[in-house]
Amino acid sequence: MPLFMSFFVLAAGIGGWLFYTRTLEANLPKSPTLAPPIYVALDPPFVVNFETEALVRFLQITVQVMTRDPATADLVRHNDPVVRNDLLLLFGNQRYEQIATREGKERLREEALAAVRRVVEAAGGRPELIEAVYFTSFVMQ
Repeated sequence: MPLFMSFFVLAAGIGGWLFYTRTLEANLPKSPTLAPPIYVALDPPFVVNFETEALVRFLQITVQVMTRDPATADLVRHNDPVVRNDLLLLFGNQRYEQIATREGKERLREEALAAVRRVVEAAGGRPELIEAVYFTSFVMQ
């Protein structure tokens, strides 16, 4: 009989432990599943010129906007002229020395993200759904 009792206590302990861990797993908050990213290419590439030390320099940037919301992607596409206008003004107002560094390029990318978000907000969208702006080509000469 003592062997049977030991087996019973062991089985009850394992069953209790399994029940407890399943209950804990069920009560854990579920991590949200992210939708796949949607990239909106702003074609053709942006080409601007700026002066530095009495020389005319050119900057060509290919830009893509990333969101996970199809309605926001459509909003960016439908407002392409406004987005392009604001980005052209931003890119054309840069100094060569500032954007020649990695830090300068990152700062410019953050400013471009803010500009696209402003356009989305003005169009009635949710600017926080624009997650990133990427430069897929960046040529200075």
